[in-house]
Amino acid sequence: MPASDRKEPMKKNNGATMIVATILVTLIILWQMAAQTNVINGQLLGSPLGIYRSALIGFTRGQLLYDTWVTLAETLLGLVLGSGLGIGLGLMLWFYPRTSDIVEQFSILLNSIPKIALGPLIIIWFGSGMTSKIWLAGISTFAVAMISACAAAQEVDKDLLNLFKSFKAPRAMVFKKLIVPASVPWIFSIFRINIGFALIGAVVGEFIASESGLGHAVFVAGSLFDLNSVWLGVIILTLMAAVLTWVVQLIEERVVSWKVAQ
Repeated sequence: MPASDRKEPMKKNNGATMIVATILVTLIILWQMAAQTNVINGQLLGSPLGIYRSALIGFTRGQLLYDTWVTLAETLLGLVLGSGLGIGLGLMLWFYPRTSDIVEQFSILLNSIPKIALGPLIIIWFGSGMTSKIWLAGISTFAVAMISACAAAQEVDKDLLNLFKSFKAPRAMVFKKLIVPASVPWIFSIFRINIGFALIGAVVGEFIASESGLGHAVFVAGSLFDLNSVWLGVIILTLMAAVLTWVVQLIEERVVSWKVAQ
């Protein structure tokens, strides 16, 4: 792909980023002005300056960094656990096409269960520590990963599959040389989608029972009507999801090199 062609999408992305940044800065300025002039109730809606002060206090005491680290660890471990198991099982179902539909229906049923309803059970079984939050994050990502991986294995190019069959290649070789490599783009898409689900699972667990984490901090701040700290927690969670998504995309560009060349 010529360098000039690669620069065009980059220019468009940079332009879009500048527009979004300008809109956000404008909204923040208007928000602060409205709070200072009592156009809005700063106690009920918070203010950018109040959020900044809450961030300074949190970072100075070290609690905010610790809570961020706890939630990040729970999210990453749950993401890897749930998505890894789901992807592995979903791809392995390629060997058993007759049972894949049955397992997929069970996965859809599991995915339809509100994870917040499972929260108390998981916490009773695994305690109020990080383990229960990791399991909640993992459960939140498992079904989506398995359903998507199963679909990825079924969407493999039929012509390539027939080519392997014409050479009488063993099924294990077909799986290793064709199914898994062809599913790599799907796998990265699964991880990108599941970042949000894993984060939700971890935060829900922290809401129900926890002594640390951003979810716990937001819950406590909300109970004390500290809206600035609530906004701070929401902003950090949003940034965390954005950074994790960017990291997955960066790894994908390095691994799936042909995608970049398109």
